[in-house]
Amino acid sequence: MLARIRQITHTLTPRLIEIRRHLHRYPELSGQEHQTAAYVAGVLSSAGLSVQQDVGKVGVIAELEGNSKEQRLLAIRTDMDALPIQERTGLEFSSKHAGVMHACGHDVHTTVGLGTAMVLAALKEEFPGRVRFIFQPAEEIAQGASWMIADGAMEAVSAILSLHVFPSIPAGDVAVRYGALTAAADDIELTILGESGHGARPHEAVDAIWIAAQVISALQQAISRTQNPLRPVVLTFGKIQGGRAANVIADQVTLQGTVRSLHPETRATLPTWIEQIVANVCHAYGARYQLHYRRGVPGVENTPYLSQLLAEAATEVVGAPHVHILPEPSLGAEDFALYLEHAPGAMFRLGVGFRDRPNYPLHHPEFDVDEQAIPVGVMTLAHAACRYWQIPY
Repeated sequence: MLARIRQITHTLTPRLIEIRRHLHRYPELSGQEHQTAAYVAGVLSSAGLSVQQDVGKVGVIAELEGNSKEQRLLAIRTDMDALPIQERTGLEFSSKHAGVMHACGHDVHTTVGLGTAMVLAALKEEFPGRVRFIFQPAEEIAQGASWMIADGAMEAVSAILSLHVFPSIPAGDVAVRYGALTAAADDIELTILGESGHGARPHEAVDAIWIAAQVISALQQAISRTQNPLRPVVLTFGKIQGGRAANVIADQVTLQGTVRSLHPETRATLPTWIEQIVANVCHAYGARYQLHYRRGVPGVENTPYLSQLLAEAATEVVGAPHVHILPEPSLGAEDFALYLEHAPGAMFRLGVGFRDRPNYPLHHPEFDVDEQAIPVGVMTLAHAACRYWQIPY
């Protein structure tokens, strides 16, 4: 079967490059992937798959029935949305949409998902099982997976596979991880409430900006001294807003941030831990506060036997020297974790790095991929799907 997968993928590769460049040229933000979804549905329909649109608002699902009575259903999930970033790659197929860019590789994810569907559709008479292809919107805002699940994307699914590009791994290589792959990600919004006053008489006011600075410092210092260093926590405030004029002491400052953690036990304690520190600092300087802590997505916990399936499939596709076992998880987040609450699953890292030039990180305006990675991703997923039916459970 692998020989046939290689042959079909090789034939399809020019078309897959064309698909990726089209998607890259016309990116769409989370929840707005209408044209992307229509394009995806058209490619899938042309390959002979049964397609359902407007799942999870703007998502797409396609079904492939293999040539057997196998009752298990394997899902393959890829995401479609782009980021609010102005592209600076200078590519001939750079984004045509100002301020929007595929800077996280979802154009590659979608292309690999389509390529896998096209390969398996060509093998329909030989393919032993049923596969559901899930093309998800809004991963970047961690909403799309829940939308898809609410619309039934995981009904009857026995297992689910996915991928994410990784620029620090060269194209042609694949990496797998057993167990924790990504962190849980929660959101925090904190408002410090002080008292306004003249900039020349700070003793008559309660300076919300200065107190916000003390809160940030206290939280960052407390992480290193009150949290278990073997159970990492990363707290980042990415947005601060407050103040009215240069000579007026601010009476209100709002901070927005993200809280990342790997261990569920640690995560459960974080809202109380953060609030205690905020309350102590505010009380010391006469301020009040409002704190909103929102649970986001849990961490991706790969199912070991499915990570093993991906590792074995990749090894047969690219050879053992090009398959890596990731020694540690990432503190990035992925709403793929929500699918794993409904079925076992695993995500692998697809190397997209260039070997002969610098590689920019994900979410960078000059992020680019070596397109040689695309057929590797397709062959790995297609071969893993074929091998899945050999697993006796």
